[in-house]
Formats: sequence, C-alpha cells, structure tokens
Amino acid sequence: QVQLVESGGGSVQAGGSLTLSCTASKYTYSSNCLGWFRQVPGKKREGVAAIYTGGRMTYYADSVKGRFTISQDNTKMTVYLRMNSLKPEDTAMYYCAADIGVCYGGGWFVTGDWGQGTQVTVSS
Repeated sequence: QVQLVESGGGSVQAGGSLTLSCTASKYTYSSNCLGWFRQVPGKKREGVAAIYTGGRMTYYADSVKGRFTISQDNTKMTVYLRMNSLKPEDTAMYYCAADIGVCYGGGWFVTGDWGQGTQVTVSS
C-alpha cells in the first residue's frame, strides 16, 4: 500500500512559484513528522522542510527559509510545500517523507516511508 503520494512538480522560470502536495494514509499522517527532501544527480538527498502534523511546528533548511512554506490540511491528510522566489539551484527531484528526525530534535533523516518523487525544474 502506497503511504505517500506526491503531486505538483513542474517547470518554472526563476522567480516563479510552485506548490507541491503530499497526501498520506491516515496512519502515516496522524501525529507524525512529514516533509520534503530533494536530490540532484550525484548529490546526497537533503532535507528541505518538515512539519509535525500533531502540533503544526515547522522546520526549514537554511537554503529555503523565507522562500518556502510548509503547511498541512488535516481534512485531506495532505502536506503542502509552497515554493516562492524559485532559483535555478532549487532544481531537483523532490521527495515527500514520513518520520523525519528533525521534528524530534534529531537531524534530517527519515525512518518512515518515501514518496515516489516529483521533478522541479527552475530555468534562469
């Protein structure tokens, strides 16, 4: 059973915006740390943003603070990543993830499920 389903990637020019969505199963969504990682070929997957669905606390990588906003909709069991002021260096495959350590005082590591990934491409 697929636990995380992503949507919303695409291509945009620098300075533009995109919103990613990640819909989780009820079991995965409830009182969990959900968020987004990104990866470019040849580089390590890096944490971008996370939210604790039980209390709405949010966490961001320094590279996206002030530009990206993570939010949740409990009625849809969905987490959103609103990305504004996009830069070419934001180009990557974005992955939704569950059970992220950053919400619990740990780092950007994942002990739960991963989504299938959605591509974001920002052109200059």
